[in-house]
Amino acid sequence: MTSSAPFVVRPAGTADVRRIHELLEPFVQKRILLGKDLVVLYGSVQQFVVAEVDGVVIGCGALHVMWDDLAEIRTLIVHEDWLHHGVGRAIVEVLEDRARELGVARLFCLTFEVDFFTRRGFAPIGEQVVDPDVYSQLVRSPDEGVAEFLDLAHVKPNTLGNTRMLKQL
Repeated sequence: MTSSAPFVVRPAGTADVRRIHELLEPFVQKRILLGKDLVVLYGSVQQFVVAEVDGVVIGCGALHVMWDDLAEIRTLIVHEDWLHHGVGRAIVEVLEDRARELGVARLFCLTFEVDFFTRRGFAPIGEQVVDPDVYSQLVRSPDEGVAEFLDLAHVKPNTLGNTRMLKQL
């Protein structure tokens, strides 16, 4: 699947959603990432960027804003044929730029890929990373990613082995 053509990272469109879903499925089967129904992916397509080469999507990632100064990088996936070619790094860089444009000061991720994110300036975090007033607002969110950020008990079975990491922009 690798090509000599360079990849590009661009905003995702609705035509990319089924390919994003295809990229996601093997990681869902391995219990590395949570599954997302197509309807959820379509509803959040504006949060995604994709990496493509020769018209084929080879990676993706999303930026989900959680609070005025906080966003999460989620659903970061690179096709196995394209690992170690800079695709993940390029996706993260574009998502960081988007975060800065939105006024976000901190980026969160929940990951098994600690070394990858450490090289990008993320560091493991403890439990209290927002003040109590913000926590009381965030805990009302129906979003599972927010629950993972807050380290709520009901998501712990989904997050076993993952590391919660944060980066100051």
